Amino acid sequence: MKRTRSNLWRVLWAVPFTLVLGSCGGGPVRVGAVLPQTGAAEVYGKSIQRGIDLAAELAKADSGAPAVQLITVDSGSDPERAQDELKKLLDGGALTVIGGVTSAEALAMVPVAEKVDRILLSPSASLPQLTGISSNFFRIYPSDFAEGAVMARYAYDNLRLTTAVILAKQETYAKGIQQVFADEFQRKGGKILEVIEFPPNTADFAALADRALTLRPESVYVAAYAEEISRMVSELRAHKFPGLILTTSSFAAASTIANTGAAAEGVLFTQASFEVEGELAPQVKSFVTAYRAKYRSDPDIYAAHGFDAYNIVLEAIRQGGTSGSSFWKGMRNIREYPGVTGVIQFDEKGDVQKFPRVYVVEKGRAVDREQQRQRQLDDARKRIEEIERQLRDLQQKQGS
Repeated sequence: MKRTRSNLWRVLWAVPFTLVLGSCGGGPVRVGAVLPQTGAAEVYGKSIQRGIDLAAELAKADSGAPAVQLITVDSGSDPERAQDELKKLLDGGALTVIGGVTSAEALAMVPVAEKVDRILLSPSASLPQLTGISSNFFRIYPSDFAEGAVMARYAYDNLRLTTAVILAKQETYAKGIQQVFADEFQRKGGKILEVIEFPPNTADFAALADRALTLRPESVYVAAYAEEISRMVSELRAHKFPGLILTTSSFAAASTIANTGAAAEGVLFTQASFEVEGELAPQVKSFVTAYRAKYRSDPDIYAAHGFDAYNIVLEAIRQGGTSGSSFWKGMRNIREYPGVTGVIQFDEKGDVQKFPRVYVVEKGRAVDREQQRQRQLDDARKRIEEIERQLRDLQQKQGS
């Protein structure tokens, strides 16, 4: 889809939109959010909403922030419903909408935003096919192309894995990322023993685990959403799978890891870099502190992207303005914005340049694999130094 910006269209659109804003008496700008608060994707929608709500709360306390009226609606994890809710928000005068939490929802929503020439900002849709789909579509989450390729290279180069079985849900997002993983893993020299696809609402995960194990893979790559990944991981553990379990950022929601329990330990997954401990950038430290104070828990990667999405809207208003065209220019003017999920800057196709990293579940928390490895090396070096010190002390005592 291409951008159509004729002068006639601008005039026709501007009249009703101006009237809607005028009815607010010069009040705050309306910003919508279409999030899956119920249904299969609610674990992501609820986390993203927490991040958005926190950002909105902090903005209200900031006298220098643009005045915004946030309107959040439930997509029910249904792409058609998400599309309808987007239409209602835009018809009601929303300047822009945060939405397309899942790739399927984003695909359904983009044509609506394109038709009325308004910006749709996705906090988490990652399907590669969304790249360049419309100049009205922006996303702050990296494409599955980067995520799937990073895991495939890590599996082959770092973990020395040569075989894998893929377990993938028959769904837009899962099909996209499993294909990227398979292509890159095989390009490196690995072998995909089988791609086992399962339909939505699958109940017999035990049978899927049993089928995968009969192939004797060194690893299993699971491409699905939170609940399916959690159940699949639990079944693989129950079947005493001796290999490594690899998956996607769909497993990264804190509640998903917690609900999976002990079975989650050692699971490897990819996500954009985000930490809540250690040496944190000032904006990350402030976000984590505020989030803990409000919700009494640590933020996960989805809450962080919700927080960034809302703040990007505010920044685009500052950079551009509150008309459709000026807001679009504001989005394009964003340069090296210091988000809590990393530096945010959109390329010509509306994507951000973020580079996913490999994480592992350790003691119920997501830990950067390279940081874990470095910590283990540091601990080993300290033990060696302590042993050497003890040997020197012993030699000195024997010598005396």
